[in-house]
Amino acid sequence: MPELVTGEAVALDIRVARLASRALALFIDALLQLMVLYFCMIFVGLSARVSDSAVTIGLALMMVVGVLVGYPTITETVTRGRTLGKLALGLRVVADDGGPERFRQALVRALAGYLEFWTLFGSPALIASLVSPRGKRLGDIFAGTIVIQDRVPVNVMLGPVAIMPPQLAPWANSLELSRLPDGIAMAARQYLTRFWELAPRVRDEMGRRLTDEVLTYISPPPPSGHRPEIVLSAVLAERRRREERRLAERAARRAAIARRGLPLAVSVPPGPAQPAVIPVGGPPPPPPSYGGGPTPMPEWLGGAPGTTNPPTFLPPTR
Repeated sequence: MPELVTGEAVALDIRVARLASRALALFIDALLQLMVLYFCMIFVGLSARVSDSAVTIGLALMMVVGVLVGYPTITETVTRGRTLGKLALGLRVVADDGGPERFRQALVRALAGYLEFWTLFGSPALIASLVSPRGKRLGDIFAGTIVIQDRVPVNVMLGPVAIMPPQLAPWANSLELSRLPDGIAMAARQYLTRFWELAPRVRDEMGRRLTDEVLTYISPPPPSGHRPEIVLSAVLAERRRREERRLAERAARRAAIARRGLPLAVSVPPGPAQPAVIPVGGPPPPPPSYGGGPTPMPEWLGGAPGTTNPPTFLPPTR
């Protein structure tokens, strides 16, 4: 798999777009351009009846240049390296350093593409793509760009992004996660998402750095002998499980209150003869028993009516 070095000197493994997918994307774009050009020529033919030949020729040239050169230039600049054909095939044009495609690069690619595809019927692009190790055509070589596979199907063999490792489940259940910032958790999730796309050396270094940063906000420390990505996966899986449990409890509480016809409260202006908040909708639910034996889980907290067992939640699937 080819390697791309970003502006921060980080090596990333990239998926270069295949020749077949690029050819199909080009066919979609060319078909769209020909359709637009056909209607433009109809407009030019109608305008020729009321204007002289010089104006007609100039208008026709402007239409041809605008469709064949302007379309790829504008769309790739606005969408950061995508045309409609590339969007349909999941392709993207990026700079050689991994950055987004700029207007100058899109213009150079479009001008070279006019010669490669519309003048020489794609033969220079085909030869250059077969010779180049990264599948570059002449426009990519002149502009310093590369076409990559931006949308890649998920490999079912890799499983979910963050799952709970069985060997770390007891430790994760005892974690204090309230101090973990959302930004660091998102960075760890993105690292696990792109884990198999990173070069091994960069992958290990980034994993150690993220793990050290995460461990400064959680306690207790993890057991020794586990790789960084395993620890991060356990932390994120436990964090997601607790958030899903909290949301499920809130939804169950609201559903129980709605079934019994009990609005939470109605606010009224305070006065000398009335309180500030008056519960309405019937008598409140009976308070839980604090006598001997196990304390039942109230229905409004998600417990099943008539039982003392709290609701169970399936483990997250992703």
